[in-house]
Amino acid sequence: MMATPYGIITFIGIGSNMEAPTSSCREAIEYIGNTKGCRLLRSSSLYRTEPVGFLDQSWFVNAVIEIITSLTPRELLQELQAIETRMGRETFFKWGPRIIDLDILLYGQEVINDIDFKVPHPELHKRRFVLVPLHELAPYAIHPAFGVSAAGLMQRLEDQSRVERIFEGQGTT
Repeated sequence: MMATPYGIITFIGIGSNMEAPTSSCREAIEYIGNTKGCRLLRSSSLYRTEPVGFLDQSWFVNAVIEIITSLTPRELLQELQAIETRMGRETFFKWGPRIIDLDILLYGQEVINDIDFKVPHPELHKRRFVLVPLHELAPYAIHPAFGVSAAGLMQRLEDQSRVERIFEGQGTT
């Protein structure tokens, strides 16, 4: 993860468990790829994932994408929030069901620790549903606050929730 002449390599987590979550995740990826100042580089597989935090809800579909962006972290956050709004996201309660959730996981090697905005994502190292797709894309990606790769974080992971790869033609959950 490094700055390039074109921008910063950034990883974004994507999740949904309402309506057609597989389609919602794919739609969000397309929106991000079409955002001015962002270029989609790669996308992980989609994964069917067990809820964490609030368990009495449908399983999620999750993925991670790698982009290169010329946007600042706050500008990128605003764009992602605009996509969530466009797609109909409403926040019912923490860890609750959602039509789409877009999170900046890593923004180059930056560490941002503002009251209302944190990068790397503060739960990144604790969540299997994030680490499995991140590890698929970039096992070498270093968590800038810990100095540990995604592969190293996977080895240390205590979260035992289920994460199952969705294969093409498997349908939506």
